[in-house]
Amino acid sequence: AGAVRAPLNGPAEPPARCVCYGLGRFGRCPAARYQLAFLLLLLDELRVPPARCALFDPAFSAREAAALRALGLCLLPENEEGKRDVEGEATLFYMVHCGKALYNNLLWSNWSPAALSKLVIIGNSFRGIEERLLSRILERDYSYIAKVLKGVEEVALPSHPRYLDTFNDTSVHWFPLDKLQELSPEVWDFVEEPMYQDCEDLEIIRKGE
Repeated sequence: AGAVRAPLNGPAEPPARCVCYGLGRFGRCPAARYQLAFLLLLLDELRVPPARCALFDPAFSAREAAALRALGLCLLPENEEGKRDVEGEATLFYMVHCGKALYNNLLWSNWSPAALSKLVIIGNSFRGIEERLLSRILERDYSYIAKVLKGVEEVALPSHPRYLDTFNDTSVHWFPLDKLQELSPEVWDFVEEPMYQDCEDLEIIRKGE
């Protein structure tokens, strides 16, 4: 957990709350249990009260939801599809192995230097996404990830042989205000909501599904 605090010891405002998407069926899956344990360690390390951490995964069972509440965590009432505005409050988004559309939606919902500078994302490496996708597909389907690549800093989580499958390709991402302000003004002009109409492999459960 200290590896997450290290990049945040600079001028970035420490997170005051946390949102967790896509944790998975931790009642059945050991990797999801490790991710939940790491989340609890992070909250303690960053001094974020459990009551300030909200979670959503459409796969949660009733027993899993009850277990999370017993830990003092909050459950979001509906599927936001990652479209959450930080509303000016420094927020940690814990999104290990989530679909690319969730990251893209989150960026769209906070598409300004002021808002993005309040975000910290723990999730799939943006650089890895860039390397694995054809540039035309990245720019067409996940344009907000594509546009922010020059304004993001990321540090990979330290690897551990016991948790290679649990946290592989996972990085801490943050968005320094000075780097965001260096981007072309045209970058911020396009704020159309992502629709993914031509996306062949949409890794997201839509609201209402």
